[in-house]
Amino acid sequence: MTTTLPSSVLVLNASDNVAIARRAIAPEQTVDGALVAKSAVPAGHKISIRTIRSGEPVLRYGQIIGFATKDIEPGLHVHLQNMALGEFDKDYAFGAAARDTDYVETPATFLGIRRPDGRAATRNYVGILSSVNCSSHVANVVADVFKKNPFTGDDPLAQFPNVEGVVALTHKTGCGMTGGEPLNVLRRTLGGYARHVNFSHVMVLGLGCEVNQIGGLLEEQRLAGRVRSMDIQAMGGARKTVEAAVAFVREVLGESNQVTREPIPASELIVGLQCGGSDGLSGVTANPALGEASDILVRNRGTVILSETPETYGAEHLLTRRAVSREVGEKLIALMDWWDAYFKREGAVMNDNRSPGNMAGGISTIVEKSLGAMAKGGTTNLVDVVKYGEAVKGPGLVFMDTPGYDPVSATGQVAGGANLICFTTGRGSVFGCKPAPSIKLASNTAMYQRMQDDMDINCGEILSGGESVEQCGKRIFDLILRVASGERTKSEEFDFGAAEFAPWVLGATV
Repeated sequence: MTTTLPSSVLVLNASDNVAIARRAIAPEQTVDGALVAKSAVPAGHKISIRTIRSGEPVLRYGQIIGFATKDIEPGLHVHLQNMALGEFDKDYAFGAAARDTDYVETPATFLGIRRPDGRAATRNYVGILSSVNCSSHVANVVADVFKKNPFTGDDPLAQFPNVEGVVALTHKTGCGMTGGEPLNVLRRTLGGYARHVNFSHVMVLGLGCEVNQIGGLLEEQRLAGRVRSMDIQAMGGARKTVEAAVAFVREVLGESNQVTREPIPASELIVGLQCGGSDGLSGVTANPALGEASDILVRNRGTVILSETPETYGAEHLLTRRAVSREVGEKLIALMDWWDAYFKREGAVMNDNRSPGNMAGGISTIVEKSLGAMAKGGTTNLVDVVKYGEAVKGPGLVFMDTPGYDPVSATGQVAGGANLICFTTGRGSVFGCKPAPSIKLASNTAMYQRMQDDMDINCGEILSGGESVEQCGKRIFDLILRVASGERTKSEEFDFGAAEFAPWVLGATV
């Protein structure tokens, strides 16, 4: 005897030959009064809605996400056991879908911090950067002096209520590395953080004998006068360096505290778009809702950064069509060519860029992941393509070349100037990104309810019909404004954001 499960699947495009299970489907259940499930289909996974012959494309979002590896009858679970990635032609059609942006007459505002150079900050930190792993411990010791004691409640920053904190951002490289591109990327990243608008003051700590010499960093990144620096060897050791660095922080805290928040147009927001721990519902709920928020911000003349180049693979032709020029579109294709060569050199394939959690959540191929991931960028024009950590200039949608690994990707976005991060997840990623606040968006209600201490917004209401994508996107945009105005996110409440600093490491470790 079959049972009826109403509204149990979602067909995303009329041309699709698979539907997405809103909830788990058992064998022999009748799906929406017509299709009988021939196998179990977990929530967020795909079910065939018509026959797909071996070798034929599997279509989701109206796009090819892979090819059937065997005949698939209607009602079967479609996943790794019967489909795989394959090659197919893409029409880049550079600029064919570019349209004039419908800007609002009066941009929305947030309560931000106006820096002396005119830039707008969303947070106010003092930063301690390390030039090399060898100075990381000293940097952390300095920052720890100014941390609130969770047991006694003693707060060294109690007299400085306008300072969010003193944060050490350390890493595992800086020496034992080659020059050229690897060193350039590290320095560009550190330079972006040293200039970041959410830092009132910055100190760079080095050892003294590393490849990434502080003098070279300051000269190359034009940081003279912006940062204070110390080498442990020149200072006479770790203890003396800590004492001098702590004295520096105490010296600048009073000045750092002398900020007030004032109304600032949303046009001065630069929002990094991230997704991690995705599931089959991320591309249905959280990502398109964030895309709606991205469109609203761009219409307010703000800037959004889409990244994770390997997670754009197979969907890049949809971005090139929105490029404002052929030059911008071809820059994106050049990135894809670089990544293709990079994967081949490392003996990997692009389709390997799916985590076990992605696959357990229903994502079968990297193209399927890419199509869902790029929804975060909304529908406006692609105005520029930049290198990892390169300064971003808007307004509009900018693509930054980064790996798909979230900490590395977000680090590049913040180095490029993002003063806020929006991060979607279906599996439940926990994440922060100091000095930029990070908003976490859950793709499904079950995970949101299980991890409410980590998630800021539940986008799962879209699936249940309680909210439209547009309504959820507006809710995300409103939260962006509130967080930019100082409202703390869940990740900030738990003090995430220092350990997640992860510059992209390229080249040989020697």
